[in-house]
Amino acid sequence: MLTPWGEKLDKDNILPEYPRPQMRRASFINLNGQWDYAFTAAGEKQPEKWEGKILVPFSPECELSGVGRTLQPDEYLWYRRDWVRPDDMSGRVILHFGAVDQSCTVYINGLRAYRHKGGYLPFEFDATGFLTKDVNELSLSVRDVSDTSYHSRGKQKMKHGGIWYTPQSGIWQSVWAECVPKDCIRALRITPDYDNASVRINADIVGDSRAYAIFNGQQYQLPATVPVPDFEPWSPESPKLYDFSVVCGEDKVESYFAMRKFSVEPDSKGVKRLFLNGRPYFHNGLLDQGYWSDGMYTAPSDEALIFDIQTAKDMGFNMLRKHIKVEPLRWYYHCDRLGMLVWQDMINGGGSYNPAIISTPLVTGIHLNDKKYKLFAREDLEGRVEYETELNEMIELLYNCPCIAMWVPFNEGWGQFDAARIAEKVAGMDPTRTIDHASGWHDQKIGQTQSLHVYFKKYVFKPDKLGRAVLLSEFGGYNYRCEGHSFGSDNFGYKKLRSEKDLQKELEKLYSEQIKPAYEQGLAATVYTQLTDVEQEVNGLITYDRKVVKLAPEVMRKIVSVE
Repeated sequence: MLTPWGEKLDKDNILPEYPRPQMRRASFINLNGQWDYAFTAAGEKQPEKWEGKILVPFSPECELSGVGRTLQPDEYLWYRRDWVRPDDMSGRVILHFGAVDQSCTVYINGLRAYRHKGGYLPFEFDATGFLTKDVNELSLSVRDVSDTSYHSRGKQKMKHGGIWYTPQSGIWQSVWAECVPKDCIRALRITPDYDNASVRINADIVGDSRAYAIFNGQQYQLPATVPVPDFEPWSPESPKLYDFSVVCGEDKVESYFAMRKFSVEPDSKGVKRLFLNGRPYFHNGLLDQGYWSDGMYTAPSDEALIFDIQTAKDMGFNMLRKHIKVEPLRWYYHCDRLGMLVWQDMINGGGSYNPAIISTPLVTGIHLNDKKYKLFAREDLEGRVEYETELNEMIELLYNCPCIAMWVPFNEGWGQFDAARIAEKVAGMDPTRTIDHASGWHDQKIGQTQSLHVYFKKYVFKPDKLGRAVLLSEFGGYNYRCEGHSFGSDNFGYKKLRSEKDLQKELEKLYSEQIKPAYEQGLAATVYTQLTDVEQEVNGLITYDRKVVKLAPEVMRKIVSVE
C-alpha cells in the first residue's frame, strides 16, 4: 500500500534534506537513489552479476525499494554503485550511513573499508584513502539474522503477526558524504542549564585547532558556558529554538539548542508529577511505532515525517513515545521545531521470549527480578554487553535533541536485565532527563516513576506505594478497521469497533470515565496505543497508508483534553 508521498516519489531525488540538522555543513553529497543489488549465501564474495536495482534507503522487503524480498538469516544482501570522486579533496571525505540493519561490511574499489554491527544507529568513517579513481565503486554486504539471535531487533519477527511485524533489512536511512578539513568538528554536546540561564557547549575536535561557538554575535572558546539572558523557554506550546555555530579552523557547523528543564517533583498537593520548566506538565501522549506501509522503517519523505507529528499535535497530544525504534535525526528535529515531547525507547534484543514473562503479567500483575537472566532470554553475555554499548550510543546520538524528555530502557520484559543498574547508568550519562526503567511491568521498585500498561480492563488510579510519579505508559488500543486501507485480512486490537461513530463514542467514554479522573487524582502521563495502524495491528488513529485520519483532529483534541 502506497502512502500519498510514496505515490509521488521522485526516484532521482530521494530524501534530499541534510540528514543531521544539529551539525549542518555546506558540504553534502547525497548517495541515495538507485543501487545495484543481489542476494547470495552468507559468506560468499561480491557477485559479478547483479539481480536488478534497489532504491536506497528503502529495505528490500518494502514496496518502495522495488525488490520485494525478505533477506534470510543465512543470506547476504549486496549493494553496489559508482561514486564520483568529490571535487573538494583538500581535506578529508567522510562517508555516513544513517542505519543499516543488522550488520554490514563496506567496500570501496574492492577493499574492505569498514565493518559495523547494529541495525538502528549511524556510523561514519574516513573514506579519503580509498578514493583512488575519478569514479569509485562503493559496495556493501549486509546480513540480518533478525530474531534468530540476541542482537537488537525491535518488533521484527521472522514469524510475524499481531504486535510483531515483518522483518526488514539492509540500508534504511540515508547514505551521504561530506568533505571536511583535516582539523574539524567531529561532534557537539549541548546541555541547557535552565536554572542559570545558560547553555554548556562542548565540541569533539579532530586536530590541533581550537573550537569557538558563535552565539548572539559573541564568540566563546569551547568548552564554554554561554549565557542566554531573558530566554524564552521551550515547550510544546512555544517551541523556541536558538541558532548558533561552531568554528574550528576552516571547519564550520550550524546548530541549535533550546532552553527547557525536565524533572519529577511534588505538585502543590504533594503528588509526584512530571515537571517541565519548573511546573507540573501532563504528558498526553501516543505510542508511535514509526512504520510505513510502503517504506516500512523508512518514511518516503520529510513531509511524511512532518505529517505524523503535526497530526498528533493537531489532535491535542503533546508527546510521542517512540516505540522500539530510533528514527533518523530529522524526525527529532521536526519534534524540536514543531513542539512535541518524545519518550525514547531503547531497542530490545535477547533470545526467544517466554510468553509467561512478557504477556501474562498483563493479567497477573506479577513482577519478577530481572537478574534472573534465563527467564528474560538474556543468558548470553555478549548480547548484554552489546545492548549496553548500543544504549550508550543511542543516548550520545540523541542527547542534544531538546524534545527528548524520557529514556525508556526496557519494555514489557523484552530482553530486560539489570534494569536498576541500567537506569542508574543512564542517569549518570544524562541527568537532565527522566527515566522509565521498566515500561509496563517487571518493575524493580526503583527510580522516580512507576510505569503501567493497562488493556482489557478499566484503569483506576492508585498512588504508587513508593511515592513515585505514576505513568500510564500504554492503554487503549481500540480497533477500527478502514477497508481498503488495511494490511492483509488479520485484525489485531484490544477492543474491536465497527464504525467511526463507535470509535468516537468509546474514546469519549475512555477518557472521560478513566483518564480525566485519574489525572485529577495524580496521574502524571498517558500513552494511548497508538498513532497509526501497523500491519495486522489495526488500532491506530490513522490508517497504515496515512490516507485516513479515523477521527477529525478537532474531535480528538476535545476528547483527550484533561483540563
